[in-house]
Amino acid sequence: MDRSTALLIVDMQQEMANVAATGRPQANPGAEETVARIAAAFRAAGLPVVHVLHDDPRPESRFRRDLPSGRPLPCAAPQDGEAVFWKSGSSGFCGTGLDSHLRDAGVSRLVVVGGVAAFCVNSTARSAANLGFDVVVAEDALIAFDLPARNGGMLDAEVVLEVTLSALHAGFGKVVRAEDVLAQLPAGAET
Repeated sequence: MDRSTALLIVDMQQEMANVAATGRPQANPGAEETVARIAAAFRAAGLPVVHVLHDDPRPESRFRRDLPSGRPLPCAAPQDGEAVFWKSGSSGFCGTGLDSHLRDAGVSRLVVVGGVAAFCVNSTARSAANLGFDVVVAEDALIAFDLPARNGGMLDAEVVLEVTLSALHAGFGKVVRAEDVLAQLPAGAET
């Protein structure tokens, strides 16, 4: 990988940890640590790390930048010089300037991590592919919760994640494990 590849961290905000702390079923309980590992490796390799965070305009939302629950998780906190984009919808590309920033930086390939897999990660990865970026999704660096079924009951977190990743892999990018991403970074970049 070279500087044409950026790590795109989606919605790694405190509310994700708050939800997980309630005991809500999730597919990748180690996602935070995996995101931290990938981010550290990208930084060590001198590759761009870009953050997209959710700032929901609804007053009842916990994903607002003016609340502690809207702050970045420590595992994915932006460092000096890293671009941060705030979105109010699902895709990190809608109304944020992310597309222009990436193109101006010469980025053509994105490694996408973050949360929630079936929602904002899915929307952002699909938008990136539709805009012509080469998309790689690190499956074990995604926060993935169970989901209420439209006809009642709950869909298992593992099933939700598998369906999301299968759809992404079928038409929008490549789904790989974090170790595959790390193996493509320059030697010594993994910390």
